[in-house]
Amino acid sequence: MSRILILGGHGRVALLATPKLVARGHEVTSVVRDDAQFGDVEAAGGHPRLFNLELATTDALVDLISPFDAVVWSAGAGGGDPTRTWAIDRDAAVRSVQAAVIAQVRRYVMVSWAGSRLNHGIPEGDSFYPYAQAKAIADAVVRDSGLDFTVLGPARLTDEPGTGAIGEAATRVSAGASAVAGQGAAVSRDDVAAAIVAVLEDRDTAGHTITFGQGDIPIAEYVGLAEG
Repeated sequence: MSRILILGGHGRVALLATPKLVARGHEVTSVVRDDAQFGDVEAAGGHPRLFNLELATTDALVDLISPFDAVVWSAGAGGGDPTRTWAIDRDAAVRSVQAAVIAQVRRYVMVSWAGSRLNHGIPEGDSFYPYAQAKAIADAVVRDSGLDFTVLGPARLTDEPGTGAIGEAATRVSAGASAVAGQGAAVSRDDVAAAIVAVLEDRDTAGHTITFGQGDIPIAEYVGLAEG
C-alpha cells in the first residue's frame, strides 16, 4: 500500500482515479479548496484535506506533502481566467514540485496535456496561451527536478465510459485559433484515471512523458512502452 496525495482532488479525473487507487489497496488523501467537496471525495473512498493550493507557500506545501509516498498533480484553474491559470497551472504546480524535492517525496505524477511543450506554437494572443505556457513551464520544471516523475499527456478529454485501452495521440495546433490537444483524437477521463493508477504502480515509468489518446492497447501495456 502507498500513501498517495492528489492535488486537485475534486477534479473529475481525480474523483475517478480515487476509487481505482483505493481498490488497489492504496490510501488516498485528496486536497480540495472547499469543505463542501468533502462528501464527493469520501464517496470515492478518499480522505479529503482542505488546502488552498493557489495561496499556499512552498513551506506549507512541504508540510502537506511530507507524510506521503507519492504526489499526483491533477489540479487546474479550468481556463477562462488567465490570472488564475498562471497562479495554479504554473505557479502552484511549480511550488508543489519544489516542495516534493524538499520533502524528499520522490514519486511525482503530473497530469498535463498531449500538446505540452515549450515550443507549443500557441500565439500569445490566443485565449489558450496562458494554459499552454503554464503547463509547458510546470512540466519542464518537474522534468528538471530530479524527482522520479511521470508526465501524463492525454488528448482531448471526454466523459465517455473508459475502454481500458489507449494509443498514440497526434497533436496539432492552428495559429489564431484555440489549440486542441490531440485534435481529431480524444480520450475518456476514466481512462486517464486508469493511466494514473498504472504509472503509479509501474515505477519504471519514472523519468518519462507519456502522451496518449483513445486506442486499442491495454493501458498498463501502453504505459510500459515508455520504459523502452
